[in-house]
Amino acid sequence: MTYARLAYDEPSATGERSRDAAAVSAALHLPRRRTSAQQAVSAAVRPAPSIRFEDQPHDEATPGQAIPEAAARLSTVFHAPSA
Repeated sequence: MTYARLAYDEPSATGERSRDAAAVSAALHLPRRRTSAQQAVSAAVRPAPSIRFEDQPHDEATPGQAIPEAAARLSTVFHAPSA
C-alpha cells in the first residue's frame, strides 16, 4: 500500500502550480527571480575566487567539553564489568 500526499486534491497542471507559486511569491513580497542570462552577467563581472592558501578558511580550535564529576561517576558505574 502506497500513499503519496499531494499538495493539491488532484494532480494539477504545471501552469496552475506555476500561477500558484507566483501568487505566493507576490504575497510574500519575495524578490523577482533572476534569469539565467542575468546570473551569467553577474558571474562574468565577479572576480575569480582566490586560490592563495592565506585566503582559504581554516579550521578553528573547538572548545573542550568539560565532563562534570557526577557524569564521570555514572559512566564508570555503567561501564564497569559486571561480576
